[in-house]
Amino acid sequence: MSIFHAINTSASSLTAQRLRMDVVSSNIANAQTTRAEMNEDGEYEPYRRKMVTMEPSRTNFRSFLEQAAGSGFESSGTGVKVSQITEDETPFKLAYNPGHPDANETGYVEMPNVDPLKEMVDLMSATRSYEANITSLNASKNMLLKSLEIGK
Repeated sequence: MSIFHAINTSASSLTAQRLRMDVVSSNIANAQTTRAEMNEDGEYEPYRRKMVTMEPSRTNFRSFLEQAAGSGFESSGTGVKVSQITEDETPFKLAYNPGHPDANETGYVEMPNVDPLKEMVDLMSATRSYEANITSLNASKNMLLKSLEIGK
């Protein structure tokens, strides 16, 4: 086992949580965007909420077998990785605004499926995870520094 195992694990999580915060920020910024992309009919669609999916870096049997055998630990990777960024398929919200340029013939506008409250909860969760990993990283760093002081 490497002395940098804990640091590498924390670093992978920091990277994943930072991406999660960036995606949440993008969702909040586009909460009122009614013309995000064009569909196959040539009409604009509102912004669709995006979500980050994470998974362990090592998911195959071979990597766990190598870890148990004590070989190939560094090459298998540790921590977490972002597996995909998906779009939320919930229907768009309808808002009555007959003066809006994107209103349909009945006066309703399709608004993005972004719920600011849900996004803020997700942002707070990502921020707390980020802070916990910073704390873990600092603890690992301090242990390594103290172990170097033993040799003095």
